[in-house]
Amino acid sequence: MNLSYTDSASRTSEFSPPKMSADSMEIDDSLYSRQRYVLGDSAMQQMAQSSVFLSGMGGLGVEIAKNIVLAGVKVLTLHDTKQCETWDLGSNFFLRQDDVLTQRNRALAVHPRVAELNPYVHVDTSSSSLDLSTDLSFLKRYQCVILTETRLSLQKKINDFCHFHQPPIRFIGCDAYGICVRVFCDFGDQFEVSDPTGEEAKEMFIQNITQGKPGVVTCMDSRTHGLQTGQSVLFREVNGMDSLNGTARQVTVLSPYSFTIGDTSCLQPYAHGGFFLLVKTPRTYSFETMEQQLSEPQVLTPDFSKPEAPLQIHAAMLALDAFQEQHNRLPNIGCCQDAEVLVKLTEEVNLTLTTRAPVNSELVRCLSRTAQGSLPPLAAAVGGIASQEVLKALTGKFAPLQQWFYLDAIEVVKPLQSLSAEEFSPRGDRYDGLRVCIGETMCLELHKLRVFMVGCGAIGCEMLKNFALLGVGLAKSSGEVCVTDPDLIEKSNLNRQFLFRSQHIQKPKSTTAAVATLEINPEMQVDAHLNKVCPATEGVYNDLFYSRLHLVVTALDNVEARRYVDSRSVSNQKALLDSGTMGTKGHTEIIVPNLTESYNSHRDPPEEEIPFCTLKSFPAVIEHTIQWARDKFESAFAHKPTIYNMFWQTHSSAEAVLQRMQQRETLEGAFQVVKLLSRRPSQWEHCIILARLKFDKYFKRKALQLLHSFPLDTRLKDGSLFWQSPKRPPSPIEFDLKDSLHFSFVVSAARLYAEIYNIPYSEKDLSQEAVSRMLSEITIPEYRPAEKRIETDENVKKPDQMKLSVSSEEEREAIAQLEEAITADHVTPERLRMSPRMFEKDDDLNGHMDFVAAASSLRARMYSIEVADRLKTKRIAGKIIPAIATATAAVAGLVSLELVKVVGGYGFESFNNCFFNLAIPVMVLTEAAPVKRTQIREDISFSIWDRWTVWGHQHFSLSDFIKAVLVNYGIEPTMVLTVLQVNYGIDPTIVLTVLYYR
Repeated sequence: MNLSYTDSASRTSEFSPPKMSADSMEIDDSLYSRQRYVLGDSAMQQMAQSSVFLSGMGGLGVEIAKNIVLAGVKVLTLHDTKQCETWDLGSNFFLRQDDVLTQRNRALAVHPRVAELNPYVHVDTSSSSLDLSTDLSFLKRYQCVILTETRLSLQKKINDFCHFHQPPIRFIGCDAYGICVRVFCDFGDQFEVSDPTGEEAKEMFIQNITQGKPGVVTCMDSRTHGLQTGQSVLFREVNGMDSLNGTARQVTVLSPYSFTIGDTSCLQPYAHGGFFLLVKTPRTYSFETMEQQLSEPQVLTPDFSKPEAPLQIHAAMLALDAFQEQHNRLPNIGCCQDAEVLVKLTEEVNLTLTTRAPVNSELVRCLSRTAQGSLPPLAAAVGGIASQEVLKALTGKFAPLQQWFYLDAIEVVKPLQSLSAEEFSPRGDRYDGLRVCIGETMCLELHKLRVFMVGCGAIGCEMLKNFALLGVGLAKSSGEVCVTDPDLIEKSNLNRQFLFRSQHIQKPKSTTAAVATLEINPEMQVDAHLNKVCPATEGVYNDLFYSRLHLVVTALDNVEARRYVDSRSVSNQKALLDSGTMGTKGHTEIIVPNLTESYNSHRDPPEEEIPFCTLKSFPAVIEHTIQWARDKFESAFAHKPTIYNMFWQTHSSAEAVLQRMQQRETLEGAFQVVKLLSRRPSQWEHCIILARLKFDKYFKRKALQLLHSFPLDTRLKDGSLFWQSPKRPPSPIEFDLKDSLHFSFVVSAARLYAEIYNIPYSEKDLSQEAVSRMLSEITIPEYRPAEKRIETDENVKKPDQMKLSVSSEEEREAIAQLEEAITADHVTPERLRMSPRMFEKDDDLNGHMDFVAAASSLRARMYSIEVADRLKTKRIAGKIIPAIATATAAVAGLVSLELVKVVGGYGFESFNNCFFNLAIPVMVLTEAAPVKRTQIREDISFSIWDRWTVWGHQHFSLSDFIKAVLVNYGIEPTMVLTVLQVNYGIDPTIVLTVLYYR
């Protein structure tokens, strides 16, 4: 039996994916930039040449389809033989009511919505039967096969076909039954992974290397090396023990700061300097077939408080497979007889397993009761995990899952076991699948929920999808989802933020997402705002606003905003669900009033700042040169123009400023502003000249001055060389117009000067011929060394340029310059205005990245630092957080499971925080952090959630307050720290913070 396919033109055909060579493929950085930082270009190109077959368009299948189309495979075939039912609307976010009414095939129904996620992916469909009699030769055209909603017997047959095919076809089997999910991977006997971790190799500077058997390497400044025994490192720029340079040595870890590298006794003694890099070593993984793995499974353990859970779920789900084979159905909802049959089957199956754990009867009964149902957040979580395995299978990037992953949501259903069977019975609506798992009462609570979600990016889109499937915030139940985000949609968002399409670019995220969410579930009430949530908007998001909410969800990308939203949630006694991702890593944190600590209860260590003197004069690694270039952009094209405008808005008359300066009045910023005015270019040629002079200043004179102040043979007080690692001596760069980097710097800088000074230029002005002609007329002043102090203390902070003291000579010069400008009629309203440029990394036409990339690369050359490509430069300069849809889907699914527990008012032990890294892969579920209580005395304690309320009256005095506290709580305040009037449309209150008491 052969399968037929329908392509995007709705023609039935035997589909043959077109061929494309790797060399001809360009990556659309405007779409894929965030994902490129996760996977790398080689993996992206491999993926873009790969074809994938995906069977089963239920909730789990469509999750996987979404994620791998967003990632950018070449071809995806969606296979399904089932027709759309009302039930499906509660788990498949790409099905609509019309699809149910017309009884469309599920694959055909979701096809157009999956296909429009990514124009670079060809999506086709198949609705032919796939069973034990099917000729599987059609699978030879695919690099990866994914099965969902497929009986175990058929999974084993297809897996065997894929495993023994040459080359092996990567196979992934996924199943979701009620509260239990599983993923199985088989990538063949020999599967090579180019980069098991995906972690970027960092340059680590060396303090010392001993001569010995073995030689010991010590890291500089007690920096932790992060190595593991058996890994290899590459040495560079080592002085003395020069023969190590360019060689790789295997390490044995001694401590976090030192390791051995084998015999160094015959090498020359180590003198100074040098660094090492981790060498990425490919690794080969071996897989067994599903049949081989059934009795002795390799499993990943996500919850170490339940170490036996994966094996228990393994046995229970194999028993469920056997139940289906025997009865040709799943256990009936709430049927005790079926549950006991499944328990007995599980016990029988468990005896056949070589690797087993005691049968968990409670888990098996919960599985039996919920097997027909679906928990959309659980499907989202495992869909993200399975999708990442698909990408690994296609690219060989990151360590694959070996070979089973199991997850359960028993904590969601445990407290519901005492409810009547009627609670879980279908009612013929879109929530039947969910109702089977959590019951009618909980569904109604979700419908009534009033949620405030802050942020509507990648996680926000996924959360809105989960809300829609869960029926959160329905209009008919007076529920609501309020979402706010001030940002507009950019093309780079489309790679992860799946509710947006190309026609939405430059439209607001929140309002666009709200419309898309209502398409998934028209019954919802979604209120979209365009506000930032911060102190400035407390008039909108006031205590009255929070008093109407049930919980808060953050979908933010920065710590500062999270801390603020957390503080508002705590002060208003609202639960907060937080989550975040970075590349393949993700975390969730659940904050519940009176049960857990808050987000602000813990603080990550602050980001390590690059010392000012390092940035200014002594860069050691490429990150330093990129940050320097970014700072130069900010100073020249954003900060100075902004200060200039503010100064002339405050001092509108140049004559008045001149008079006050002549009277020796101190006007903050006047010296810098007058300097900008006097040197202001008036035509394009002047901008070119200014850029050329900057080149000379940054890349020649700076080096000459440093070498004048610190000659190469300079020694410190202890006799050691000044210029030794990590300090690198600079080499002056002579300008050469034929060097593309030199040309790029001058043109990009000139463009930016022209834009801030409002000077027009044409494309012709940017040509090499035109620029060469202008540069040939420039005379560069001869360099003369200055006797000035260069900062070398790493503890000294960057001075505020506007507050630096100005010498009397500089004052006289500024006065003369301003007088000259006034006399020459150069002080016009136009010349008193500048146009600051805000750094925009994602617009390749504005010249911002051209300037930063050129400036950073030239500075790297000057200091003999390996130059970074434009992609890496953009990531560091733009502080881009690597991101991929797989991790976003997983983290949103996990946090949405916790939402159900919050709504159910579950106890502390039910809640889980999570950290995962899909690259390794690892997932760790932990208990939420319990709230800490401070004991005042034996009978009185308090936590961050406690509020002591004292009701006063119009003439209530501080003395009355102190007496009331003494009477009600038995303590006498001796100092009050804060008296704050709060009045946002509710009864006025006085908030008093007691600092001391007795």
